Order: sequence, then C-alpha cells, then structure tokens
Amino acid sequence: MKWDVPSVPSSPHPVRDSVIIYGVLALVIVLVSGLTGGGWTRAVVVAAAFFVGATAWSWWRSSRRLEQERDR
Repeated sequence: MKWDVPSVPSSPHPVRDSVIIYGVLALVIVLVSGLTGGGWTRAVVVAAAFFVGATAWSWWRSSRRLEQERDR
C-alpha cells in the first residue's frame, strides 16, 4: 500500500511560528510544575532554558535551510 503525503505549503515565518510554539510549551512547563507542587523559580529557569535552547536551534536550522536553498 502506498501512501501519498499531502503537500503542505511551508510557513512564510517559520522562526516566528517556532517561537510561539516554544513559548506555549515553556508556559506548560511552568504550569505543570506549579500545579504538581514543584518550585516556581526552578520551573521558570528550566522553562527559560528550554525556550532559549529550542528557539536557538530553530533559528539555526532555518538559517541553514535558507543557505542551502540559496546555494542551489
């Protein structure tokens, strides 16, 4: 059985979209930690580290992808 993958147009703002998603996930980290009795300070630090690392990774991957497309 062969499955065709639908062609989905790429986003015109991939980094912005990633920042929004990672911001929401960082908020989820803080909320889950707070609701389960974890420390708020530690949760905010972990969420901030996650947000910065994930955003940097997305920015780097996006810039590499643009460079590869320009080289073609």
